[in-house]
Amino acid sequence: MTTPRNPSELVDRYLQAVRFWLPKSRRQEDLLAELGEDLRSQIEAKETELGRPITHDEVSAILKRCGVPVTVASRLGPKRYLIGPTLFPIYSFVLKMVLFWILVPVFIFIVAPTNAVRSGDWGTAIAATMANLWSGLFIAAGVITLVFAILERTHAQLGECKWDPLKLPPVRKHERKPSMLQMVCELAFNWFGLIWLLLVPHNPVLLFGPAAAFLKPGSLWQTFYIPVVAVSCFAIFRIAFALSKPQWTWLPPLGQLVQSLIGLVIVKYMLAAAGHIEPGQWHPFVILRDAASAPIAYVHVAAIVNASLYISLICVWIGLCIAIAIQSWQFMRQVRKGSSTGAHPAPLQVN
Repeated sequence: MTTPRNPSELVDRYLQAVRFWLPKSRRQEDLLAELGEDLRSQIEAKETELGRPITHDEVSAILKRCGVPVTVASRLGPKRYLIGPTLFPIYSFVLKMVLFWILVPVFIFIVAPTNAVRSGDWGTAIAATMANLWSGLFIAAGVITLVFAILERTHAQLGECKWDPLKLPPVRKHERKPSMLQMVCELAFNWFGLIWLLLVPHNPVLLFGPAAAFLKPGSLWQTFYIPVVAVSCFAIFRIAFALSKPQWTWLPPLGQLVQSLIGLVIVKYMLAAAGHIEPGQWHPFVILRDAASAPIAYVHVAAIVNASLYISLICVWIGLCIAIAIQSWQFMRQVRKGSSTGAHPAPLQVN
């Protein structure tokens, strides 16, 4: 653990630790500002009393008197009933970690494919996976809540453990906005992508490579070509507008969210259209240029390409669902940051 270079940095480390456990709300920044002002006033009073700059050990003693960060965060946060203020931040952290970062990925990427292999039907597999997921989430949440309720009733005082403020992690840099160079590169990449899309209809080799000699796009590509080009145009417009309005920090996540939602709708309809094709004539994405005289090896290649593209679309659909959840959270966070900037400071109440 690195040693803080000055007492003020140690206070910043302490406030960062309190922020981690403090519930996200509009009052969070105000409460941290009040706490930081109180700590710095104590440091100034101590320096006035001693007549010299305060040392790291003396700052550490002041922080120890203030309390462990998780305990301070619990006092600043809203009052809880089933789980007390000391344990609730830890309870909330464990609950989110187990439910959303362990159970959900396990069911999506492990249980769902296993059910699909066993049943042979994606609809049945998804229904079974969702039912098992809800049951797993409910049971896990109940067990975690019961454990922390027992700890609360047995007066397990985690806040009284020994701790050293000097061992707090270094202050992380503030979240940086996307650089101008990054956005320009993204804009150029989307331009090249749009040009590639516009050239594909007249140059199939750009899509199939050497296989263009015996493969060509199927009916779905002709149906959804214009919507895909429209999404590419929207991406260029989104990035260009964000470059022209860098002060609108909420615009990039909102634009990405809208683009992901449009893409999700297109992929959903592509999957539905591919599923409605007759099994004996199932070649939605690519077809043979001369099906009558094509060698059997070419038929097998076309079947493999169609199946691979179908599986890829399913993966894209799952990825877009995850991206939409993340982008929604990022957009809401930016909105909360913007609204909290103009909020009036709330009084700090520390018992």
